Amino acid sequence: MGTGLLVGLASLGAASCAPTAPARPEDAVILGALLPFSGSESAIGRNLEQAMLLAIEDVNAAGGLDGRPFHLRSRDSHSSPERGLAQLFELLYTDRVAYLIGPEENDLAREIAQDVTALDVFHMLPGYAAPTVARSETRGGRMRLAPSAFHVGCALAKLAVFEGIDTVNSLTARDDYNVGVSSAFSTRFTVLGGTILPSVTFTSGELTYTTQIKAAFASRAERTLLAAYPATASTIVTEWTVSGRPGTWFLGPALRTEVLLANIPTGALDGFLGVSPSLSLRSECHVAGGAQGTVECTTGNAAAFIARFSRRWDGEAPLPAAHFYYDGVVLLAMGLVYAQATSGTIPSSGFELQKIIRELNRPGHDAASWRDMKAAMARLRAGIPLRYVGAAAEYEFDDYGASRHHFMQRWTIDGDAFVDLAPVAVDCPFRQ
Repeated sequence: MGTGLLVGLASLGAASCAPTAPARPEDAVILGALLPFSGSESAIGRNLEQAMLLAIEDVNAAGGLDGRPFHLRSRDSHSSPERGLAQLFELLYTDRVAYLIGPEENDLAREIAQDVTALDVFHMLPGYAAPTVARSETRGGRMRLAPSAFHVGCALAKLAVFEGIDTVNSLTARDDYNVGVSSAFSTRFTVLGGTILPSVTFTSGELTYTTQIKAAFASRAERTLLAAYPATASTIVTEWTVSGRPGTWFLGPALRTEVLLANIPTGALDGFLGVSPSLSLRSECHVAGGAQGTVECTTGNAAAFIARFSRRWDGEAPLPAAHFYYDGVVLLAMGLVYAQATSGTIPSSGFELQKIIRELNRPGHDAASWRDMKAAMARLRAGIPLRYVGAAAEYEFDDYGASRHHFMQRWTIDGDAFVDLAPVAVDCPFRQ
């Protein structure tokens, strides 16, 4: 199962699905991307590409790479592991891209991990369900931008404790990401003193889940975590509603999407709580009343990016994941510009570029905002290291290239809309 619906049409030969995308300049720095422009997840492909095209416009307007423009080469995953893998191989072996962004589907990202290492490609992973990067490598450079399944599970466990819940279980799809979320949730909830009751897993794509629903709620847990993608979750919620709404839910991050609300009975999930990645900057948040107090965050930075995106794309709003895709392009460009300024050449190794980006984003360096790329690029060209304050986060990376996250967004559902609540601090030991 792909991960595109966590956030919520190009031909094979086209460089981009966007009608306003520029032709490839002769001396361009090519960034390769695999996105779902067709198939079951086609609703998000264009939006994520628009975010990357906007980032490329911004870094090119700021001078590009010493005058060389950046250019996006997009291919279509068709929302299919088999067809998507073929297109990934085209990017790596036919297009010979040195810088790869995505794919959104985590199983595809895992499939090409060995190829990325062998070719020493730089691999930016903005997607929520991207594979973990907690391993040392000397070839290939992978970077993960969104919170990991561990962060999500930690936040859900803390939320359960804050709600005074003593017993939980889960109804979980058998895929890497949702199993990871469920496992982290159970482990952390136990550490915090809660009790885990028997849980149930299922395979996505089945015609009915009545047996699994009955088994999950037979445990009589105070909350049952629904960890699944929206297409399957909508069937589960509908069948759960028809069966009389036994028990109560916690909702995994994949379910914060209009696709879910459009395919369940109106009001079926009203009042149930979920968490997803926060788009507030760390500097926009503070914890009132100590470590266990209420988290208060403002959203000015995210709102500014939404307004910028909407002006560029005829009023269309960016999906939450689009913030991370924009940042992925800018982080990559900043690393290349700084490397050129300080060494006279760009890194020939994906591993070396990853190291440069990690070093740039050390906490002690001056900040550079996405809102003023011209000033940021000018300082980088002068050899001044800058950490990036992006559309989604103030970036800081661990030794493996995974972004550190400190807060998760808490939300609920009211009719046909999501309602943001106070965020949750993620203070579990960092791991990816």
